Parts: sequence; C-alpha cells; structure tokens
Amino acid sequence: MAQSRHEKSYLFIIGILIILTALSVILFFALQTDPIASVLENNQLLNVLFVLQKDGEPLFTDVFIYYPESERGALFNIPGNTGLILGSLDRVDRIDAVYTEKGIETYKKEIEALTDITIPFTIEMSIDQFSALTDLLGGLNVFIPSPIDVVNGDVRHILPSGSVDLDGEKMVSYLSYADDEETSDNIQDRMEGVMVAFLHALNKKSTFVLNKNVFPVVSRYLKANIDNKALYRLISLISAIDSERLVPQTISGKRREVDGQVLLFPDYNGELIKEVFKQTMISIASTGGIANDRVYVLEIQNGTSQQGLARNTGGLLQSYGYDVLSMINADRDYDKTQVIDHIGNAKVAQAIADIIHCKNIITEEVPKDANSTESEDSPVDFTIILGRDFTGRYVR
Repeated sequence: MAQSRHEKSYLFIIGILIILTALSVILFFALQTDPIASVLENNQLLNVLFVLQKDGEPLFTDVFIYYPESERGALFNIPGNTGLILGSLDRVDRIDAVYTEKGIETYKKEIEALTDITIPFTIEMSIDQFSALTDLLGGLNVFIPSPIDVVNGDVRHILPSGSVDLDGEKMVSYLSYADDEETSDNIQDRMEGVMVAFLHALNKKSTFVLNKNVFPVVSRYLKANIDNKALYRLISLISAIDSERLVPQTISGKRREVDGQVLLFPDYNGELIKEVFKQTMISIASTGGIANDRVYVLEIQNGTSQQGLARNTGGLLQSYGYDVLSMINADRDYDKTQVIDHIGNAKVAQAIADIIHCKNIITEEVPKDANSTESEDSPVDFTIILGRDFTGRYVR
C-alpha cells in the first residue's frame, strides 16, 4: 500500500515536470517574435545596413531605408574614409576601421551614432559571395564611363565602356581594380552603382529569387543577423522597390590628412548628415512626400559678396539628393534669398526652401498644356539665389 502511494507521488511529480516543460516550450516559441513582422505591424521604416567586404575590409557600406506602406526608399553610402572620433576604438580614424577591428555589430552602432537612426538589420557579403550572387541573378548591369585596362600586380583588369552586363568574375574585377588616376569620388560612384545594380536585379528577378527552392541558395551568400525565415521576408520587401528611381546619397564633408591618411570629416560636425537622414525618413514615411519621385536639377546663385557661398550651399543641397547643375554668381546683389520654381511643383519647392529656412518662393508661370513637369526654357528645375540674409546655412 505504501509502495502504491510512492508510485502515485512519483507519477504526480513526473506529470508536473512534463506540464512545466511543455509550458516552457510554448512560452519560448511565443517570445520568438518575427522582427520583420514587428516593423510592419508598428508601421515603421525598415532600416538595413549592407556591407560588401574583401578580406575583412569593407569595399562599400550602404544604409538602405524602406517604407513598406508607400513602397519608397532611400540609399545612403557611408564612405569608408569618413573620419570620426570613434568611441569603440578610442581614437580618431576612418569609420570602416571599426568593422575590420570590431566586427559588424560595433560597426553598426558607430553608424547609428553617426546617422542618429536605429538600424535593426544587417546583411554582409564577401566579394566571393557577391560574385556567386551576381551569377545567380544572371549578371548585373552597370555603366562604365570609359574603358578599363589596368594592371594591378599580376592581374590585368579589362572592361569595356558603356552599359555593361557583368558576370560574377567580371564583377570581382570591377570591384577590385585600382587606378591611380581615379579619385575617391569616382571610386565611390563605382561602388554605389554596383549596389543600385544589385537592388535592380533583385527587383527584376524577384520571382526567381523568392522561389522556395532557390532562396535557400540565395541565403547561403547573405550573412544576416536574422534567421532565414525573417531574411526571406526582408528580401521580399527590399526587392519590391523601384530601384531605377533610387538615387544614392552620401556624406558631404571636408578632407583632411590625419596620421598619414586622408579622412572625410562630415560637414557641420556631423549634424548635417543626421538632419538629412531625419528629413529623408520623414519624407519617405509621409503619404504626400516627394522622396523617390525623380532627381531634381538645381542652380545656386550667389547674390552676395561673400566668396564660396554658392559652392558650399551646392554641396549642402547635393547631400539631400538634388543634382546641382551650376553654382554661379547672380546678376546683382540680393537682400533676400529666394527659391525660384521653374516647373510648378510647389511641394518640391517648399521642401528645398525648408532646408535653408527660406520663405521667399517664386513660381514661374508654367504653360497649362505642358506635357511634362520640366520647363522648356530652363535646363534646371529650381534656382536658389542667395541673399544677404543667408548665413551660410540658413536664412535669417
């Protein structure tokens, strides 16, 4: 009788343990929330850090911002030679040194501090993985302004000019070659073009890439900080963007030599890039925003006696993704700064004026039967004439 009582006690304890184990398993899976679903449910922006590296050193770093609700996005290149006081390294150095020495997570934190945004997702690719992805996507189309024939060590890089489809091997050559005559801006343009070509191929081949049998192969070449299920959903969202309307933006700044290397120090002590990110994200997330419509062409005129005002302001506007065609002196001195709208687009004119806190917007008369948004009489969409009330950053 006592033995039967003991057996019942053991069975009761075992039953309790089984129930507790089952509850623990259920609770564990309940807490495993889908990070992508969380972003979508909270109507947030999708921020992704892309890093393409060769031998552990970044070839390019891009912050991709996407708003699923409006299907609009922005792409920011973070130049590797961006100079900062890096807390993680306790020294002034180029920002990509953090990736090389500390890895992707610390690198992401430094970029978050630079841009003042949160970047939940990271995707890393080695140059060999990117080569394999390029072949899997059927090649990437890039524009090469002039023929390339460069010898680096024992390797000769030969590529034609024009709009060229590159396979994986040629892509490695395109990303790797070094030409003494090429400026840092040229190199940056080359890397930006590759990233846009990659996003374009994802969009064009999205059905193929997202095939349940193909994606496991694709994910093999993408090192992400999320599991494959979440990565599948992330790529499905990224591939929906119209990459042809995506204009890469970057950090503007002044180059200075520090410890034998030339670093790019962000304008206005880094406050400008934070503002550019903030305004871009607001524009993307607003239903009436103007982001991703097209690239607008500006002319900046200096209506004061202060030297370099148009050039500096041109750099400021380029940071916001505008194409500054010319920076010249005005026909006379102006007391008041003005923004002249040549195409009758009040939203864009206001957005440009807001950057410099200008309230003086002049709209030229646009023919009502015009078939396009561009003025036939002006090669630019908007003209900014800087007056004496302009401080170099804002209108007083």
